[in-house]
Amino acid sequence: MKIIYEWRGGFDNTTLNALHAEGFDHPVLDIDWLAQVHRHSLGWVCARRAGELVGFVNVAWDGGVHAFILDTLVRTNLRRCGIGAGLVAAAVRGAREAHCEWLHVDFDDDLRTFYFDACGFKPTDAGLIAL
Repeated sequence: MKIIYEWRGGFDNTTLNALHAEGFDHPVLDIDWLAQVHRHSLGWVCARRAGELVGFVNVAWDGGVHAFILDTLVRTNLRRCGIGAGLVAAAVRGAREAHCEWLHVDFDDDLRTFYFDACGFKPTDAGLIAL
């Protein structure tokens, strides 16, 4: 299975909204992802198999040296094939090339092995206020 990873790759809102709904198990929403990533993101990575969007990760940033992994998505039937780790690796390269010094991620406990073992993140102390 050949997967192509594209930093700031093209996509359409309909396809990404469907992938997001599948990835986070919610109804399909009508989010203008194109406007959102162009306005707020350092970049994003699209994963494609035979031209079809099968994965996505958003890399938001603070405009300086901190970047943030958001919305890591892989088609359900293609999970545990290395696509998610490939998305994050491409995001790391993109953030590094933009001279970011830190790449942050937060996640649910069931994704610890993915982010720590497969992607190389290190545990840190952090704070959070639920709004």
